[in-house]
Amino acid sequence: MIEPFDIEIGEIIYAVFPEENEMYTIFKDGVEYVKIQKDTEGIWLKLDPETEMPTFGSDEEINNIGKGIVLYQENGGGDDEEEDEEEFE
Repeated sequence: MIEPFDIEIGEIIYAVFPEENEMYTIFKDGVEYVKIQKDTEGIWLKLDPETEMPTFGSDEEINNIGKGIVLYQENGGGDDEEEDEEEFE
């Protein structure tokens, strides 16, 4: 299982907690913010907080979080955490 990690988008830091089936719980400002799931390449879906069913529709923030997750994973995950964080700044 992948360990939780942080991604920075603009001035916002999101804590990412990977789950099963490419689902992720996202925390923003220390509070559970949203659950997301990868749909297709470059498209991410927000999950309904009660049913965890995908809500369809374009959401730029959710897609940007997803892109940050993919970039983090492509850079080897948490192998060199300090360098990964610097790349987002």
